[in-house]
Amino acid sequence: MSVQAIGVLGMLALLVLIFVRVPVAIAMGLVGTLGYAAISGFDRAFIVLGSTPFEMGSAYALSVVPLFVLMGALASSAGISGQLFGAVRSLFSGRRGGPAYATLGASAVFGAVCGSSLAVAATMSRIALPEMRQAGYNDKLSSGVIAAGASLGILIPPSIILVIYAIIAEQSVQRLFAAALIPSILLTLLYGIVLAWLVHRKDNQEQIVPSASWGVRLRALLSMWEIALLFGVSIGGIYVGWFSPTESAAVGSFGAFALGVARRRLSFARMHAAFVETILISSMLFLVVLCAFIFSYFVVLTELPHTLVDWTHSLNASPAVIMLILILFYIIMGCFLDGIGMVLITVPVFFPLVVGAGFDPVWFGVVLVLVVELGLVTPPVGMNIFVIRAQAPDIPLSVLYRGVVPFLIAPIILLLLLVWLPDIALWFPTMLYR
Repeated sequence: MSVQAIGVLGMLALLVLIFVRVPVAIAMGLVGTLGYAAISGFDRAFIVLGSTPFEMGSAYALSVVPLFVLMGALASSAGISGQLFGAVRSLFSGRRGGPAYATLGASAVFGAVCGSSLAVAATMSRIALPEMRQAGYNDKLSSGVIAAGASLGILIPPSIILVIYAIIAEQSVQRLFAAALIPSILLTLLYGIVLAWLVHRKDNQEQIVPSASWGVRLRALLSMWEIALLFGVSIGGIYVGWFSPTESAAVGSFGAFALGVARRRLSFARMHAAFVETILISSMLFLVVLCAFIFSYFVVLTELPHTLVDWTHSLNASPAVIMLILILFYIIMGCFLDGIGMVLITVPVFFPLVVGAGFDPVWFGVVLVLVVELGLVTPPVGMNIFVIRAQAPDIPLSVLYRGVVPFLIAPIILLLLLVWLPDIALWFPTMLYR
């Protein structure tokens, strides 16, 4: 049997294992090890299995992941997210849709601190959902805006998935963060347009909150200085060249800790909870990345990426057609796989095809994360939906899915714009890093 045939069987086995609910990390590690053994023997496979954890553990680039996770956990434990929602709510008070706009805005800003869509979904479900219910919103609209706003967390820097893509594809984290900034702002605006249409529909029985005075709004705006300082120093420091991504994550984590202690919001119990949360999330991510490395070694050994590139060239398909096929494939896969698993499984296979077709790998990283973002809110595996359901078990899944459907228009429009005008993502990193 040829190595390509073994590779195809391995990919099919991986999909079967995932669909029967085997965890993605275990499925990748098992298929990668057995596939490597089928080609090179168990002795070599066990050498790879033993050396990969050491190589990954000594990789300096991976240290950025737990530091950014810690930054978000400390910020959340210090109550910054609750203060942020209250401040944005004051800014939008007195107008129709105020609490919903506040939820979307607070999700975008908090996503710029924690870098995790699931963390934003869990936090906003606890803070914003009771407020919107009290204001008269139905659960469909409330859950939809929370799920959509939370999905911004994986695109707005510091995005954990962008960091993982940078490691797998050997790309610059700085360039990827810069490339994601303008698309994330555009996506927030597009979500806002969809939300404006929804809140003005006749079925919205909202009770408009009285307008806050300009003095209250000014104080609310000034109270956001902590978030502005944290984002400006940590992420802005990357853009202007003050810090490397790892240094930036360390500075951001210390900044979140210092702000929490200075404002007397970060007790020992909350710090302990933040560190425990960081350890659990980082351990889960590292296990997935470790097994993905083992699987990628198997994929390289099968020569599937090169075979796929040669087959694509034989079709004489234009680069635009190739990219549209890939995007459709990712959208379909996003209905069944979680985002990190999808990135780790597919990038080793498709990345040579993308580069061979002439696409910029930084631009592709932004497109990939945007498609993963779609997967976070589409059935049947919409992780943001499940997080909201865990916080509000009284809301049926059917209501959650119906609520998020109108918001899917926004990322689809942005995807088309990025394919049509790649400079939306490439202009800013090109200007910063000439």
